[in-house]
Amino acid sequence: MARSLKVAVIGAGVAGLVTGRELKREGHRVVIYEKVNQLGGTWLYNSRVDSDPLSLDPSRQLVHSSLYSSLRTNFPRHLMGFSDYQFSPTENGDSRIFPGHEEVLKFLNDFSRHFELCELIRFNTDVLRVERVDSKNDEWLIKSRTNGLGSEEVFEAVVVCNGHYTEPQVANLPGIQKWPGKQLHSHNYRIPEPFRDQIVVTIGDGPSAHDISRDIAKVAKEVHLSSRSPYVKFSKLDSHANLWQHSKINHVNESGSVTFVDGSTIHADIILYCTGYD
Repeated sequence: MARSLKVAVIGAGVAGLVTGRELKREGHRVVIYEKVNQLGGTWLYNSRVDSDPLSLDPSRQLVHSSLYSSLRTNFPRHLMGFSDYQFSPTENGDSRIFPGHEEVLKFLNDFSRHFELCELIRFNTDVLRVERVDSKNDEWLIKSRTNGLGSEEVFEAVVVCNGHYTEPQVANLPGIQKWPGKQLHSHNYRIPEPFRDQIVVTIGDGPSAHDISRDIAKVAKEVHLSSRSPYVKFSKLDSHANLWQHSKINHVNESGSVTFVDGSTIHADIILYCTGYD
């Protein structure tokens, strides 16, 4: 049997939990660091948002979660389980094939209890720094802070499972410096109500752009979905009376107008970037 190692896993989301489970199975001594008070990572909903709506200010008050309230999975549940622990419908749970985020979080909590992972997790612990103890060996020093108290601990291996949904990418639009409307990134979208009676431009062509556009269209005056795909043409989307598809944005200006490559122009109140993450 291989030598048992002392291993640190950073993050108690899906990747961190599975990594911890597999390392534990192999007889390693595992510590899982988690910065908040619950497991789940990106599947842990938080109604709070970053202090900077675009999440570009490095000094902003950062909220890890990017979940919005209405989010459902875009993979069927039978593809989201594990070979030895299926994501099956539960009693009084969300039985849909594409369940909501609450059901995913419940599944991860059930998984953790089943494989006794919770006792491995150090909640409310920020990892501040990871550095090699000595260039000639494989020991790693982790500096962390738990509820304001700092500590240091040496490990023989470190696995980083901290995700990548907190540093948004934002499109560089000609004229945006003088555009007077509100801007935000989908990282900071939670519910449609703040968009009531507004004219909204959403930028993106991925699942979140389409999902959020339809969510906002329930309350907004108009929603205009812009895509940089060369195959997208100006069109009315049949699913909603107030939702249009456009090509890429050509420019915006200080009058509040947004002009698309397809030649159409609208006056918008909000630009919502569904443009992914670094």
